[in-house]
Amino acid sequence: MMPDGLGAQLAIILPALLAGMVVLSTHVPLGREVLQRGIIFLDLAIAQMAALGLIVAHFAGLEAYGAWLNQLVAIGAAVIGASLLYQVRHAPTGIQEALIGILFMLAATGSILLLSKDPHGGERLQEMLVGQILWVEYSDLVMIALVYLAVLWLWFGWRQKLGSYGFYPVFAITITLSTQLVGVYLVFASLIIPALASLQQKNPWLIAYGIGMTGYVAGLLVSALIDLPSGATIAWSLAVVALLVTGLRRISGGPHADDPV
Repeated sequence: MMPDGLGAQLAIILPALLAGMVVLSTHVPLGREVLQRGIIFLDLAIAQMAALGLIVAHFAGLEAYGAWLNQLVAIGAAVIGASLLYQVRHAPTGIQEALIGILFMLAATGSILLLSKDPHGGERLQEMLVGQILWVEYSDLVMIALVYLAVLWLWFGWRQKLGSYGFYPVFAITITLSTQLVGVYLVFASLIIPALASLQQKNPWLIAYGIGMTGYVAGLLVSALIDLPSGATIAWSLAVVALLVTGLRRISGGPHADDPV
């Protein structure tokens, strides 16, 4: 028999950990693609557009018609943002990054403006940014896991047939669902940190997933032990694990001249 306190903590941590594994399943391959395309902050802008869509749905009173309608509005906002950025894909990288930053800024400040008259606006904004991963339940993950399986099937089986535009809506849908699970900041951390730290590694996929899983486990345990915000703690844990992996590679004599971290 486990002590009641330990049992209660595990009942919260295990669904959150599973949510992290579900997120990582798609974010590792998509994160590698983002790095290859050189559009590092694309996910932040798309995640913020999805968050703006959720806020718009809330103010329009669409929650009364079912959670699925909120999802559609959020996905629609994310796809619109992704489609806009697709139009400038041939622009120089610096210009792309500037436009991505502008889209992120407009979506973020739009969210602030909409929430400025909401007495619970600050709480809603914080939820969008850092997430509420500890409140995830197993039932919340079923539909998302099915969508992510479809995303992985498309990505690994039909990536060439998706064409140059296909990446953007697939990415937007994935980011929208992840944002609602773990928040904007952790979406970015899950996409970029494992992918970046696994560059030039002998087994990049194994290293990337290993960094992601270790970061989530460590972050959840630390946040539970010393009562810190889980999303922010996981983001820092991912960064620390990535730095340790990079340091070990340098000590072992692996390639380091162009290390990303």
